[in-house]
Order: sequence, then structure tokens, then C-alpha cells
Amino acid sequence: MVLTGTLVNTGLIIVGTLLGLLFHKIPERMKETVVQAIGLAVVVLGVQMGLKSENFLIVIGSLVLGGAIGEWLRIDEKLNRVGEWLELKIGRGRPSNIAEGFVTATLIFVIGAMGVLGALDGGLRQDHDVLYTKGLIDGFTALVLSSTLGIGVIFSAIPVLVYQGAIALGAVAITQFVPDAILQQFIVEMTATGGVMILAIGLNLAGITKIRVANLLPGIVMVALIVTGLEWFGLN
Repeated sequence: MVLTGTLVNTGLIIVGTLLGLLFHKIPERMKETVVQAIGLAVVVLGVQMGLKSENFLIVIGSLVLGGAIGEWLRIDEKLNRVGEWLELKIGRGRPSNIAEGFVTATLIFVIGAMGVLGALDGGLRQDHDVLYTKGLIDGFTALVLSSTLGIGVIFSAIPVLVYQGAIALGAVAITQFVPDAILQQFIVEMTATGGVMILAIGLNLAGITKIRVANLLPGIVMVALIVTGLEWFGLN
């Protein structure tokens, strides 16, 4: 089912929140070790996806052009500004922990490349491994956040369901209009390009790097353009 990954992701956020309400005190060292372990597992997932490419030049070209566009648009910086703006608004309004927990968790779970890539993968290939992995990360994060911010974290599951679900369903609609030859190559190279981004997310989680992964997201659009161009000019 197209929405399986999104539903699992949403469910794990809810479960993580409920567990966090039961366990108020989690040692910092335990949190750090678990996050790093998840990061390393995400790295392996990214490598597996990256190796699926049939023409790695497409992956390199997409990442280079997409990264340049992302840096020009300053996507990562703008997303961070949204978070800072919301935090500022919350601070001025002196809201309850419910509001703070909801906004904080939503920003963490929704803003990021993994949700976009996972939802696309679920919609185009019915492959939900990325969203299953994201669900584990989000579930643990929800546990940590709810242990300090309370029940408000659980409501962040709603925008995750709507946002990722819409992307997955939109990806299904694309399959009805795009020629099969182009679609199949796009899926393969999108998976590989997304895998490199997932690898970067894992390295960031493990604390090894600080790559601005959001700035690489235009690379997915570049994959579509490059694959289409190659097909039209008969260069495949």
C-alpha cells in the first residue's frame, strides 16, 4: 500500500510519545549513543540505495546541480529561519507545553530530506524502508521530546501524516502521465541520488559531518530533467 510507510512513521511517533510520558528521565549518554547508532544504520541504508544506480554520472550531475541551486536558494537556511521564527512567536506568547511540544516536534519531523525521499519512494516503488527508518528515528526523538515537553508532541503526528501522505499520493499520480521507460530510469536514479542524501543524513546523525542536506533536495528535480533529456535525445 502506498501509505504504509507514512502510517508506520505516524504510529511510531505516537508510540514514542506515549513511552516518553512514562519515562521522564533518560540519561544523556544513552540518548547520544542511541542516536549515533541510528545514524550509522541510516548510513548503511543510504549506501544500499546509492549502489542501485545504473548510470552514476546522472547521480553526480544531479547532486552537483541540485546542490548549487539549493545553496543559491538557501533552502536549509530558510527552513532554519522558519523554525527560529516559530520559536520566537512561541516565546513571546508564553504558550503551554502542549503548543511548544507540538511545534518543536513538527519542525523536527516534517522539515528534512528523509520525509520527502521516503514518501517519493513509497509512492513510486511501494518501497517503505526509508520511512520505516525515519519512523524509528522519529519515534525515539518523540520519546525524548515528550519526556520534557509533554503530550503536545503527539499532535505532530498529524502534519507528518498529511505532508508525507500527500507526497506519496502525488508520486502515484505521476506514474499515470510519464512514459514507462523514463519513469523506470527516474525511479532507479532517484533512489540512488536519494540514497546519497540519506547517507549524508546518517553521517549528520552520527555526529561525523554537518552537511546541509536540505540544500541537496533540488537534486531530485534534476534527476527528472536529466533522465528526460537523455531519453529525448536518445542518449540512453
